[in-house]
Amino acid sequence: MELIDEIMMHITDYCNDPEAVSNALYVCLQGYSITKKTTELAEYIPETNELLIKKFLVAKKIKGCTPRTLHFYNASVTKTLERIGKNVIDIQTDDIRLYIALRIRDGVSAVTIGNEKRALSSFLTFCHNEDIIHKNPMLPIDTMKQKKTKKTAFKDEEIIMMRDLLETSRERAIFELLLSTGCRVSELVGIRLDDIQPDGSIVVHGKGQKDRYVYLNAAAKIAFEKYMADRKDNSLWLFPRCVPVKFHKGVKKDEMKLWFTKPEMVVEDQAADKGTIEQIVRSLGRKCGVKAYPHKFRRTCATNALKNGMPVEMVSKMLGHDNIGTTQIYLDINDDDMAAMHKRYVR
Repeated sequence: MELIDEIMMHITDYCNDPEAVSNALYVCLQGYSITKKTTELAEYIPETNELLIKKFLVAKKIKGCTPRTLHFYNASVTKTLERIGKNVIDIQTDDIRLYIALRIRDGVSAVTIGNEKRALSSFLTFCHNEDIIHKNPMLPIDTMKQKKTKKTAFKDEEIIMMRDLLETSRERAIFELLLSTGCRVSELVGIRLDDIQPDGSIVVHGKGQKDRYVYLNAAAKIAFEKYMADRKDNSLWLFPRCVPVKFHKGVKKDEMKLWFTKPEMVVEDQAADKGTIEQIVRSLGRKCGVKAYPHKFRRTCATNALKNGMPVEMVSKMLGHDNIGTTQIYLDINDDDMAAMHKRYVR
């Protein structure tokens, strides 16, 4: 808005946080007619947006996006357009700025807003390329700065503490495979028995429908073999799903821990979902006072591999990253590590 730009010119020298003031002004002035626009907005018709979203999703599917990515685009773009409350052809840059300002006011994280912006930008770019809109209102929107927080890997003692609390061969197999392979949790639950090669390597199906090989260390091999020996079912999934709770009647709590050893408790044609693995890992961490979640195993695997001498290019390939820059985000290298590496390599 020109008015806001003019106000900002006068107050910038007196304000420590111009961006916060700008956002506040957008929120405060949302109920006022302060522009020179004379044309009336068309009636908001949600069905029009829904049709365009469907066309957008079809284009993304043809491009090769996974069902998970399509679901994200659908949910994010739909919610964003509902909040903006306009037909796509009527959305202006200031509408998007106001939307972002309102989300910031409501305490939504910069990461979430950034994800919403990326999805909306992709959708509006599609609409522009298809000549549905003559100008992309997202182009003038600046990228939001996100606070970078350092994420850590598990410490050696934390891994030992969690190992001591593993109760079943299934839990140990999940734990050791995550730690050895650096798999995403979605990749872990997607492993089928025919993905496991004779040499012990495993084909995992990563993001963007990209397959890669991952490998088991000694601890993971032992845990895998023990887990498979305990199973009696015929499921082709490495980690199949348990039957629904309503079928647990008559089974004691202690016996439920070993449900995967009872064929009647296994849903053979379905894999465990990500939430199940998340729950196992987080519960394990709570028992020993460790902040644990599946993705932290991925960071730990990458960090340990690098510390033990694996070239960063190979770490990147192991994780299934397209570029090393992404891999470097995962690495937890502290000052002590840097000092040790400098002493070892810099003469």
